[in-house]
Amino acid sequence: METAINSKIYPINAIQQKPPKLLDRLREKCQMLHRSKATANAYANYCREFILFHGKRHPQDMREPEIEAYLTFLAVKREVSASTQNVAFNAIRFLYGEVLGIHLAKIDALRAKRPKRLPVVMTVEEVAAVLDHLRGDYWLLCALMYGTGLRHKVEALNLRVKDIDFGQKQIVVREGKGNKDRVVPLPDRLAERLTRHLQRVKEVHDQDLRAGLGQAPLPGALARKYSSAPMQWGWQYVFPATSRWINPARGEQGRHHLHESAVQKAVALAVRKAGIVKHVTPHTFRHSFATHLLENGENVRTVQELLGHKSLETTMIYLHVMKKPNAVRSPIDRL
Repeated sequence: METAINSKIYPINAIQQKPPKLLDRLREKCQMLHRSKATANAYANYCREFILFHGKRHPQDMREPEIEAYLTFLAVKREVSASTQNVAFNAIRFLYGEVLGIHLAKIDALRAKRPKRLPVVMTVEEVAAVLDHLRGDYWLLCALMYGTGLRHKVEALNLRVKDIDFGQKQIVVREGKGNKDRVVPLPDRLAERLTRHLQRVKEVHDQDLRAGLGQAPLPGALARKYSSAPMQWGWQYVFPATSRWINPARGEQGRHHLHESAVQKAVALAVRKAGIVKHVTPHTFRHSFATHLLENGENVRTVQELLGHKSLETTMIYLHVMKKPNAVRSPIDRL
């Protein structure tokens, strides 16, 4: 059915379709600018909270004073960290600049203090003890993070089969933090174990395909551009979930990657069994990777490249926690 408006013919559905809501527009803009899904979700959550904080007023009716009040509230009342406040500020600035097209003047809010904390690092013996209490996919995932320095959520769990090059003995990290790609060496000790793991994953994937399933979610609009890609072996996750996800709208089923909370629980349990009292998380394997490389004499620039750090200053923090061969001897040890 069609109707005429201003002598033009429009489908009736196009006329009745409502414009996308503000936060939906924000998510679409994030996707257009190749921001990660995690970034889009974080931006949407903080912008929603900003709007609710001011009694559901539309951002177009608010400017710098309202933004400063919200950021000050985060620092004073909520006592959030400096990094959390910065994410909230970046979210609001993105909303105004990229979505609403409104230029903001200088924001003069009370900023949260950035504490100077050193990363938690395990010794080589502690890493071995934790790995001894992990099994199956969790062992391989954590061993890979310790062996390559991959980040837990945005890199290790998002690995695809096609990103592992056994011939070149390397792993291509796609769209890491900052939406950057990099290459890290594939540890020799993990190559055979990883090969056997992928053989088991492929058997499950083949079973899914025979059942008319077997799709993996693809980034961006790749699924629309390459309709068969979600079912191809190369696009499957290296660490798929044990259960399938279901798209109620289309009836599609496939496998996402392991959930980050499941990995966190497995590591926490292994740490308790190993009798380690440090606050160890999956990300601690990355910290330990960097520190142990430096202790073994690796160049800090090389470590920076392997970790994917934009600034050398970020990598230098591991120099403060590494064991130094010429450490200062306490006077009490001379008594």
